[in-house]
Amino acid sequence: MKNRVLLTGGLGYVGGRVALALRDSGFDVYCGTRRIELKAPKWFPEMQMLHVDWESRDSLVNLCQEVDFVVHLSAMNEIESIRDPVGALKINGLASLNLLEAAKLSGVSRFVYFSTAHVYGSPLQGLIDESTLPRPIHPYAITHKVAEDFVLAAHDSGEIEGVVVRLSNCFGAPVTSDIERWTLLVNDLCRQAVITGKLRLNSSGSQLRDFITLDDVARAVCHLLKLDRCLIADGLFNLGGDMAISIFEMTERVAARWKLLTGHEIEIIRPISEHLSSPMLKYRCDKLFSTGFNLTSEVDREIDDTLSLCRQAF
Repeated sequence: MKNRVLLTGGLGYVGGRVALALRDSGFDVYCGTRRIELKAPKWFPEMQMLHVDWESRDSLVNLCQEVDFVVHLSAMNEIESIRDPVGALKINGLASLNLLEAAKLSGVSRFVYFSTAHVYGSPLQGLIDESTLPRPIHPYAITHKVAEDFVLAAHDSGEIEGVVVRLSNCFGAPVTSDIERWTLLVNDLCRQAVITGKLRLNSSGSQLRDFITLDDVARAVCHLLKLDRCLIADGLFNLGGDMAISIFEMTERVAARWKLLTGHEIEIIRPISEHLSSPMLKYRCDKLFSTGFNLTSEVDREIDDTLSLCRQAF
């Protein structure tokens, strides 16, 4: 099996962990980045760095030369997307289409596109599987849905093996504290524990979320790249942690890990309000599991690693 992978967003929150997992699984990792400085990061010094100009067709075609797989993670995040919906459409939608076209022209065999569970709407609730009708309402989700459709259309036409991954709420330690994703719930709680000695919520925390560890996300990417063509089916997969719990329950879990690591209790502060139960959430990933993928769900280890990183950095 050929094993050259172009990874966009490989210096980001999810991408960093995916890059290391690909390396450990025997893949040669090429990181596409807009940065002019192409020095490989200290946490992956052998990663091959390639400059990408998202507005240049020739740049994208050159980027895809002699690679067997593309894993496309680069995107505007949800905060940037709400501030600049037009920019989000250009980056999350048009740039993804341009990369897909370049991959087809360059003979890439498989294109894995990371989308979001929020294409199903927000908040996520009820029983959700790949047959659930998407109703995105946020620019981040809307623009990812646009790119999804192009990838799946190319897959259906046989032009390339296209895979779309609809990712739920992932959490875990980034490869370096310099990666600015500390607003994500678990990461924010771990940083609060270190900086303030308290865990403060802005709501009762009764809302349910499906959580998946970064380790399982990275393992899923490796699985999808090695998967036999016949098991890809229509190319669309939910990816979640099979763990829908409330925000407050996750906060309690972080508090418990903090006590175990430090020997100290930590106070949880939340608004005084009626703690109503939230609608049921079941984010079904049976389709992916049926291909042989299994979750490790090492939640405590991810929390511990995130707390340890925060204690070193803040």
